[in-house]
Amino acid sequence: MSGRHLDHQFDAELEDITRRVLSMGGLVENQVSQALYCVACPTPEVVQRVLQRERDVNAMELEIDREVCSIITRRQPAAMDLRLLMALSKTTANLERAGDEAVKVARMGKAMHEHSRTRDFPTSGLRIAGDLASEQLSKSLDALARMDAPSALSLLEDDLAIKAALEGFVRSMITHMANDTRSVRAGLDLLFAAKAIERIGAHAKNLAEFTIYATNGLDVRHSSSAGRLQPAAPSA
Repeated sequence: MSGRHLDHQFDAELEDITRRVLSMGGLVENQVSQALYCVACPTPEVVQRVLQRERDVNAMELEIDREVCSIITRRQPAAMDLRLLMALSKTTANLERAGDEAVKVARMGKAMHEHSRTRDFPTSGLRIAGDLASEQLSKSLDALARMDAPSALSLLEDDLAIKAALEGFVRSMITHMANDTRSVRAGLDLLFAAKAIERIGAHAKNLAEFTIYATNGLDVRHSSSAGRLQPAAPSA
């Protein structure tokens, strides 16, 4: 972004707000990683760290939103910069929601282990989906940091692999619970965790879409393929 404006202070403000969004993303990445660990080995300390991260992430979302509004009011940015600020604002909202889903995963993991001593759940599909969602979040944040639209575009189909892994997991869990009714309560906790992981992947996909919008002005939401992308409507 540097060098785009004669007003170098505006450049600095845009770079600073981008940096803060990426810092928030790093917190959520850690939150998701800790939450996934809770599914296998929940401890009060790890669960507490996930909850603490939620408070930090929520505070950052509010701070960033206030700063974005302030910049728009003071600077009245032109189309490209306005797209960037809108994309960053939407990114913070999706990061906060991904953090909320991470809290659900951590709590469900803790509850599962409290409800049952069963350790033979067929969780391989859940672990695969969790790893994929975490990786997609990391890649989406990296594409945002580099304002790399081609890389962001390549991530738009990654959530299909997450959904496929979770579909297999759900089928296995239904069979397992049907054969062992004592495992139903803990199994339901795992199924709720699976839904939260799917949503984390969806929020990561949204981040990639916002990067494409910020850099190219293309609104790729709900597009089934790159060939159907249409330019975003021009800013008023």
